[in-house]
Amino acid sequence: MNKNETKYLNTARLMNEALLILLEKKNYEFITVKEICAKAGVNRSTFYLHYETMNDLLTESLAYVTEKRDSRYRSDLRINRERIENASLDELMLITPDYVVPYLEFVKENKNIFIAALSQPSTFRTDHTFDALFNDYITHIMARYHIPEQDRKYKLTYYMSGMNAVIMAWVQNGCKENIEHIAKLLIDCVGPYRNGKEQ
Repeated sequence: MNKNETKYLNTARLMNEALLILLEKKNYEFITVKEICAKAGVNRSTFYLHYETMNDLLTESLAYVTEKRDSRYRSDLRINRERIENASLDELMLITPDYVVPYLEFVKENKNIFIAALSQPSTFRTDHTFDALFNDYITHIMARYHIPEQDRKYKLTYYMSGMNAVIMAWVQNGCKENIEHIAKLLIDCVGPYRNGKEQ
């Protein structure tokens, strides 16, 4: 990466962080380009060098937050994947508190960016936002239960749609219910597998 690319990425990071800070104080629809520039220490022309609209910044900021999440939980992903591979089939559950609670903590810590994204449907893709941490686990569990590969994507879509809907409703409600309650709700809704069948 050359010096200009590094500078470009650092400026984008400053604007992403500026948006996140401003979201702590006000709703997304009331944040202006001028405020972003002032908080990031850049001029207006720099903003428009990076983004056409505020929604472009919102989309990138959501990706920025998601990447931070992924790097934060990468080691947890590896540990939990090992647990999945070593657990007996009777112990295997599609989701457990071990990985759903840290994920919900992350969502709650960043609820303002998720609320902003939900208010702008064109910027928000649940398949890229809420599933990444779960896809891998559930796919591995389905493999352990010898669910035919051609069926996995459909079952995964079913589970992820329901989980995404619960998490989005929780976010829209300001993450008011405690994390343990939402985690239990998700676990109860998805349920365990026993002998290759949902219970």
